Amino acid sequence: MNAHDLIKEAIAEKGKFDSVYWIACGGSMIDLIPAHELLQREATTFTSYIYTAREFDIMRPRRLGEKSLVIACSHSGNTPEVVEGCEIALAAGATVIAQTDNAGSKIDSGKWTTWVYPWGEGVPQAEVPAGISLSLAAELLDQQEGYVDLADMYAGIAEMDKILPPAREKVNAELGDRFAKLCQEHEFFYILGSGPNFSQTYGFAICSLMEMQWQHCSYIHSAEYFHGPFEATQDGVFYFLQMGSSECRAMDERALAFLKTHTDTLMVLDAKEYGMEAVPASVRAYLDPVLFYAMNCELRAARGKVFDHDPDFRRYMGVVEY
Repeated sequence: MNAHDLIKEAIAEKGKFDSVYWIACGGSMIDLIPAHELLQREATTFTSYIYTAREFDIMRPRRLGEKSLVIACSHSGNTPEVVEGCEIALAAGATVIAQTDNAGSKIDSGKWTTWVYPWGEGVPQAEVPAGISLSLAAELLDQQEGYVDLADMYAGIAEMDKILPPAREKVNAELGDRFAKLCQEHEFFYILGSGPNFSQTYGFAICSLMEMQWQHCSYIHSAEYFHGPFEATQDGVFYFLQMGSSECRAMDERALAFLKTHTDTLMVLDAKEYGMEAVPASVRAYLDPVLFYAMNCELRAARGKVFDHDPDFRRYMGVVEY
């Protein structure tokens, strides 16, 4: 299965789409956000929306219909809210493309197109949801309007496979131990980021740390930091800043300048120091999140070793009724 043919076939069947809806939950939704932001920024003849699936189910948009493309993701394939969202979209006449790691799961029902992806160490970025979603978005944009940076997007996704292995080694060598130590010293801290990469600022907080490490923390947008949250900044408060490598970096640089002089506990993970300048500048904003997801995984593992907390252990999720 490939994005070019999938989008070509969808347009051939329905004509050009006037709206795209991305639906998922948790980490799967986080993987879809950069693709949504690409369309939100670049598309001129159609619109893009993203929903946590339960909200899509409850507040289904009235414009959802035959000219809508719904792209869903459920890693397990059995997330009830996502499966229901696909059913709602199908009933409204929309074209549905679902992504999952689990062939034969509820979302892989045969009712719509399902892209079953591999998962694990060594899988190319083009074959996992972040890369698949960006490819689908870029192809849709190109085939409906023309997208001058399509080749750059494919080149950038491929480049991430070269960037990530040394980046993982570097973050473990330079930041892993210090991050774990700061987590021991601070029961709570703040994480800042901006642009499409804010998806991984959010993801680092809610998935890697709150879900997988039971670490209390909060995410703040680097630009929004100056519209309220910076008043809480002081010595002794730990801030973790994700510095992007794209045009959005200006927001992170402003936050960095203030943090350097208003707290004594700051950790910075700078994408430019981890190889991202090898990615075409035209698409770097959408691929920074791929880097930061990988870095988030390494840092949560470093914390997990010190706290003897396996990232796969859950006390509520899938364990109790909720």
